[in-house]
Amino acid sequence: MAAWEHKLGLIVPSWNTVMEGEIQRMAGPAMSVHSMRIAHTADTEENLLRLATEAPAAAKLLAHAKLNVILYGCTASGFLKGPEGDRRVRAEIEAAAGIPVANASLSIVEALRALGATRVSLASPYAAWLNERLRAYLEADGFKVLAMQGLGTEAHSTISSERIKALVAEVDRPESEAIFISCSNFPTLDILEPLEAKHGKPIVTSNASGMWKMLRLLGDRRAIPGAGRLFRDA
Repeated sequence: MAAWEHKLGLIVPSWNTVMEGEIQRMAGPAMSVHSMRIAHTADTEENLLRLATEAPAAAKLLAHAKLNVILYGCTASGFLKGPEGDRRVRAEIEAAAGIPVANASLSIVEALRALGATRVSLASPYAAWLNERLRAYLEADGFKVLAMQGLGTEAHSTISSERIKALVAEVDRPESEAIFISCSNFPTLDILEPLEAKHGKPIVTSNASGMWKMLRLLGDRRAIPGAGRLFRDA
C-alpha cells in the first residue's frame, strides 16, 4: 500500500496473544499496526507496576517507526496506580514518544463516560484481588460497580467465547448502563456485538476502547463494523 491512513503503535505485555490481532482486525487494510513487547509472565502486583515503569522506554523505541499514535495496552497495570497515577503514566509515555498516547484503563473510563454510563457491571479473567483494585479505580473516578466477577485465571487468552458469554450474563443487572469486560488478552471482539444485542446495552472492552481512543486522538470518528456501540454512539 502506498500510504497508510494511520500507523498505530501498541505496547503489549509479552504473554499477550490477543490484543494485536483484535486491533489489526479493527484497523482493517487501511491502517498498519506495530507493536513493542515488555516482559510479563505473571499477574503479580510487582510485575504489573513494573510494566508501567518500562512503558516510556518502549514507547520511545516504538516511535522510531514514525507512528501517529500509541496505545499502552495493559489494563491492569493502569488501574493499580489509581486514576491520577494512571494519568501521570500516560503523560510520561507521551513525553517519551513525542506523539499522542492512549492508556488502556483511561480509554475505558473515557469510553464509559462517552456512552453516558456511570452504573456498570464488570467481568474479567482476573483473580479477586485484582478485580477489587479495578473496582477501586472505577469508583475513585465516579463510577458505581453494581456487580463484578472474575475467573481467577492467568490463562486469559484461552477462555472460550461461551465461557465469556456466561460470565457476562452472571454480572449483568437491569440497572447497569454498560458492561465492562476487562483485559486486553481476553478474546472478545467476535462476541461484542452479539452480547450487546442479547443484553440490550453497550459492552465496553479493553481492546475496542483502546482502538476507539487512538482514532479519536487522531480526529478520526469512523464507526468500525463489529466493534460495538461505542464506535457508533460515542
